[in-house]
Amino acid sequence: MPSKQKPMRYGHTEGHTDVCFDDTGSCIVTCGSDGDVRIWENLDDDDPKSINVGEKAYSCALKNGRLITAVSNNTVQIHTFPEGAPDGILTRFTMPANHVTFSPDGTKVAAGSSDFMIKVVEVTDSSKQKTFRGHDAPVLSLSFDPKNVYLASASCDGSVRVWSIADQTCTTSWLLLQKCNDVINAKSICRLAWQPGTGKLLAVPVDKVVELFRRETWDSQFDLSDASITQPLNVVVWSPCGQFLAAGSVDGNLVVWNVETQQCIERMKHEKKYSICGLAWHPKYKQIAYTDNEGNLGLLENIGDVEKPNDKVASAVAKDYNDLFDGDDDDYLNGDVIEPPSSPKTGDHEDDADDLMQPPGHVRRAVIDDDDDNSLDIGLIKASSSLLEKEDDGDDQPGGFSALPPSSARQPFYDGPMPTPRQKPFQSGSTPVHLMHRFMVWNSVGIIRCYNDEQDNAIDIEFHDTSVHHATHLPNSLGHTMADLSTEAILLACESTEELASKLHCIHFGSWDANKEWTVDMPKDEEIEAICLGQGWAACATSALLVRVFTVGGVQKEIFTLPGPVVSMAGHGEQLMLVYHRGTGFDGDQCLGVQLMELGMKKRQILHGDPLSLTRKSYLVWVGFSAEGTPCYVDSEGIVRMLNRGLGNTWVPVCNTREHCKGKYDHYWVVGIHENPQQLRCIPCKGARFPPTLPRPAVAILPFKLPYCQAVKEQQELLMKLFALSCKLERESRCVELAGLMTHSVLNLAIKYASRSRRLNLAQLLSEVAVEKASELAAAQQEEEEEEEEDFRKRSSAGSSSSATKWGQLPGRNVQQDQEVEDEEETDACEEAEETPEVHKEKEPNGFSKGVTSAEVNTPKPALVASSSRGRVNPFKVSSSKKEPVVPSGNVLDNMTKYSKKTSSSGSRAADKQNPPVIKPLTPKPKTKQASAASFFQPRTPASNPGEKTVEEREEKAGNESQEAKVTAQENTENRRPRTGFQMWLEENRANILTDNPDLNEAEVIKEGMSRFRMLTSEERMVWTEKARGGRVNDSAEDKKRKRPPAEEDEVKKSQEQKSEDTNVSKKSKPLDPSTNNRLSAFAFKQS
Repeated sequence: MPSKQKPMRYGHTEGHTDVCFDDTGSCIVTCGSDGDVRIWENLDDDDPKSINVGEKAYSCALKNGRLITAVSNNTVQIHTFPEGAPDGILTRFTMPANHVTFSPDGTKVAAGSSDFMIKVVEVTDSSKQKTFRGHDAPVLSLSFDPKNVYLASASCDGSVRVWSIADQTCTTSWLLLQKCNDVINAKSICRLAWQPGTGKLLAVPVDKVVELFRRETWDSQFDLSDASITQPLNVVVWSPCGQFLAAGSVDGNLVVWNVETQQCIERMKHEKKYSICGLAWHPKYKQIAYTDNEGNLGLLENIGDVEKPNDKVASAVAKDYNDLFDGDDDDYLNGDVIEPPSSPKTGDHEDDADDLMQPPGHVRRAVIDDDDDNSLDIGLIKASSSLLEKEDDGDDQPGGFSALPPSSARQPFYDGPMPTPRQKPFQSGSTPVHLMHRFMVWNSVGIIRCYNDEQDNAIDIEFHDTSVHHATHLPNSLGHTMADLSTEAILLACESTEELASKLHCIHFGSWDANKEWTVDMPKDEEIEAICLGQGWAACATSALLVRVFTVGGVQKEIFTLPGPVVSMAGHGEQLMLVYHRGTGFDGDQCLGVQLMELGMKKRQILHGDPLSLTRKSYLVWVGFSAEGTPCYVDSEGIVRMLNRGLGNTWVPVCNTREHCKGKYDHYWVVGIHENPQQLRCIPCKGARFPPTLPRPAVAILPFKLPYCQAVKEQQELLMKLFALSCKLERESRCVELAGLMTHSVLNLAIKYASRSRRLNLAQLLSEVAVEKASELAAAQQEEEEEEEEDFRKRSSAGSSSSATKWGQLPGRNVQQDQEVEDEEETDACEEAEETPEVHKEKEPNGFSKGVTSAEVNTPKPALVASSSRGRVNPFKVSSSKKEPVVPSGNVLDNMTKYSKKTSSSGSRAADKQNPPVIKPLTPKPKTKQASAASFFQPRTPASNPGEKTVEEREEKAGNESQEAKVTAQENTENRRPRTGFQMWLEENRANILTDNPDLNEAEVIKEGMSRFRMLTSEERMVWTEKARGGRVNDSAEDKKRKRPPAEEDEVKKSQEQKSEDTNVSKKSKPLDPSTNNRLSAFAFKQS
């Protein structure tokens, strides 16, 4: 099977790195310029063990459980492996050591330094040292002779020397390299190597070739080169069998030769052409680990697994057998589950076994039968494999059937999908338990850190909002490993020991009682595996498949059984979500189930063990709730899913964090989800799945993005084009039919287009269609609200919001953002269909989205009915009466503008409610000197006519302004203050504020209104101010009109209109609230 290059991953910071395998090849060890030594179980290990050895580590070597490192403080240190405990300093130099290497038996260590010195030190007794002097520049690299007789060295003085270890003399020397004054200026670090076993050849990288010198005679035997090598070679390494030689260049090329045939068998190019500075060959398998000078780690697998042309028997058998199947059976025995098959443990045995496996589409059980035409002759296989055996290690032979187990004539074997190891329980927002400094939880309330080192074993608790509670430092004498945090309590749990049972410990800091802590011991042999907090309750899941629910005061009130082992759990308000194993997964997939229940007065289960959807070959990494109370979870592929209650409790993908990652091994660590605004709070982690505790990681914000296709948008563009053509052909009935198929945003655009095309009747019909659609939507939403009103109030009291039960404000449905994009594209479509002047650049939010409340949507109807009877109105007619608009005021564009502004302002209501500003309303000084004893927000009437507001006036005002609050008896008081624009705005919008926030008192309504009024543009605020001034000027005239009988009102109005037209033709009164339709009509009739 051909070689396979695994994608490189981030290992260390930028700078020189080195790499080696341990004695068994079970792990990869790297060191870098960040001063860390990292131990990787495989290339995909997201949690390598890290050992800090100094400021910078230049070289590392590993043998017999001892790790040697060359550090920037001029020392060679020794650590135990794999514990990483410091075991002293082996030797010192006056300059940093550049390379260290073990002798073949592991008893000695050779180190070369920038002070031109070479030392060979006994590992067990560092006082026994031998010093080699002779180089005139820093030493680049060293290599022990396999027989412990010679030591080879390369230096910046351009020479390569062979030393006799016994008498510390230079045996021979070659001037092969380019001279330089320091390692950093060397064109190549010249990592030379002796051939393993016999030590027959010494390989030295010299410019673009590898020169091989024969032992004893020290003659140059031959050179190894390749056309792909265009830059100097940096490092060479032999395979353990001594048959193959690998070399890496400064431009990222990696070449492998068969030394016996002097042929190149592998060529590999670095992904980004970085200089390869570290090479290590797996001690058992055909794998090479390599590092570059940017701190990245890579792996090349299956080296030399190619068929030789003269392997006639083996190739014939393989050909006959491979013809039976598709050949798609690549990864079934490689353990491609949570840990992909890049483990150093994977070798040619496993790869060869792949060739004998059937794909899952075929029969699950196969029998090797001599009588079958498609069978294999075991004797033939053994004979063919014996022909391929040589004196060297058989693991390095290409081809062959070493993985085939000895079998009888009939022996079945399983070839189906492999079971996936079950995911272990975890706490959302926590980092791995084995770390000395770790996050026990990071959520929307605060952060709990755990420190477990030689100095301290403690827990630090930090709150995002210090008004909830101050920061706390707790001792961790019981060894707590799990934690959760809410606004009223801290919950901790620890595992059992030989002496102590597993304990659940709660600190109820929100209690009014003096005793704020309680502890519960679990029964014998029952371990706590997951914990969570809600409002007024705490819960834990145990190894006995039990879920125990306590009050936050410590009373156990519920206990029930889980169908399978718990994976994780989360709480929010009265909601409890449990994720557990519902079965065994196969081929890398986890088989998880989820339960969602409410623990309020009416206990009920919402999700009854439904399967939890995960991306293929992924696992769960986070489970919790949004800030508004909607269940969410994240898998290892970065897909964030959220529960859609409005679509039968289905899970909808709302974000893919992998799209925002720069590198393959970068991830985002989720700490919170918000629906309003729609965003994901997470921490970027470079080269890892979780962040370190120090320095404090920064939180990033990712927007929601549903994986929509573009088909809907294209369909709406075509509808708009058809609408434009129908308008051009004067087929208005077809236009109305097309409007029934449009979305709200496209329908708004069609209304604008009809107004611009001077088809005001069509625009009015389309407005009615839009109102009908909005009414149907509002009616459906109102029915939904009536059904869930009782549950909604409970969730509101528990800290949940209506978004937890409705999908109208779910991610991806940010109507304003989507419609802005659609409006741009659809405006382009209109301009393609018919060349007309551009429409307004200003984008109108959709007033008929689901986010608009039913009260807001229903309000345009009375105004529409009242105004539709007037028919067409001359837009150029000048009217002094402020009661009569220029065009029908019932056009849907007016209401869309009006109510979309209200909707857009609701996004900041939560923040405003939490931190209400101190509002001191300012009113203009009254023009009269009368003392004001009335309420601040009462309408002004003249002092001579107090309390003259009639019933007819109230009805008229209610018909024109449906959102205005009803006039109360308190308004009929004497001595009124002059009203301001804010007062008039508040009177009209008071009902909306109370609808959104029914629990507000009068002072809070004023504060909320002031915050919304400030969000209006300066032009809108000026309109309200002018409206207030105009109301004060015309108060007396309006009051005189209202004294006349109702039957005479129309005649008086007409006479006043005629009189004002005759006498004040040149004076144009500014309309109180110019509508969008007015502007569009004026635009449509404007002379070109």
